[in-house]
Amino acid sequence: MIYENIQKITKEKGISIGLVERECNLANGTIGKWKEVAPSAINLLKVAKYLGTTVDSLLHGVGDK
Repeated sequence: MIYENIQKITKEKGISIGLVERECNLANGTIGKWKEVAPSAINLLKVAKYLGTTVDSLLHGVGDK
């Protein structure tokens, strides 16, 4: 669900998940792994801040901005 929420937000913003990974200093493919493995809190916070949203919206798909 986290991956799908990130994918939705990046699509709305017209940016790639790869760009988010690079800008947040995450290894290539890190966000894709979140389909099966929970992200660390620090990495989830980095992505939320970069996307201008909340950790809650990434976790639950609510309150997207």
